[in-house]
Amino acid sequence: MIRFYRKNEMLFSIISIVIYVVVFGSLRNLGDDNPYTTAGLAAMSVALIMFALRNGLADKFGLSSWATNQRGLLYLVPLWVITTSNLWGGIEPHYEGVGLACAVATMTLVGVVEEFVFRGLLFNAMLKDGSETTAIVVSSVTFGTGHIVNLLTGHATLEVAIQIVFAVALGFVFTLVYHKGGSLLPCIVAHSLIDVFSVFSAATGIVDWISVAVCIAIAVAYSTYLWKQRAA
Repeated sequence: MIRFYRKNEMLFSIISIVIYVVVFGSLRNLGDDNPYTTAGLAAMSVALIMFALRNGLADKFGLSSWATNQRGLLYLVPLWVITTSNLWGGIEPHYEGVGLACAVATMTLVGVVEEFVFRGLLFNAMLKDGSETTAIVVSSVTFGTGHIVNLLTGHATLEVAIQIVFAVALGFVFTLVYHKGGSLLPCIVAHSLIDVFSVFSAATGIVDWISVAVCIAIAVAYSTYLWKQRAA
């Protein structure tokens, strides 16, 4: 597998994303609280992490240390604010017992896998083969539009459209934090927390709309700021 990766990083990253979208899209039909969904994501997470560690790619993927240039990244404060947005309307667990534990594990692993494939693999492959701007834009937009798969899990069209816009905005934040800070770890932590907190978010109508709008505004402002910072 490492030979394939070194020969064509771009194709390797695309295949990894397709596998993730197809497999996870199918598994999510079972429910985020289903043990099989959790097990499938756990298997892919372990496979990706072991691939990086065994082949000396941990530094390249930003898995060896925390982000540098903390001051330049504004100590990631805007990112942590966005992270809490799913709890702004209150706390109301969507599951109970074992189902809740599985859902939390599933959402944690989503953050691990998605950051690895969209940032660690795709972004690095594009950065190697093309321009910095193209790599940032494609990685961010691909990550956001990838959420269209949620249409297959019963989500309403409008809801998915909002998710895509929100995810594209977050995609720029994650990509730029990774690129400018040199570490994937803050992105994994923030992404996982956002998804985990969604399991505990209370549906509050207007508050949900306001929180999405505020987060998109913060993401745009933070991304613009980060874009002007020097890479790690």
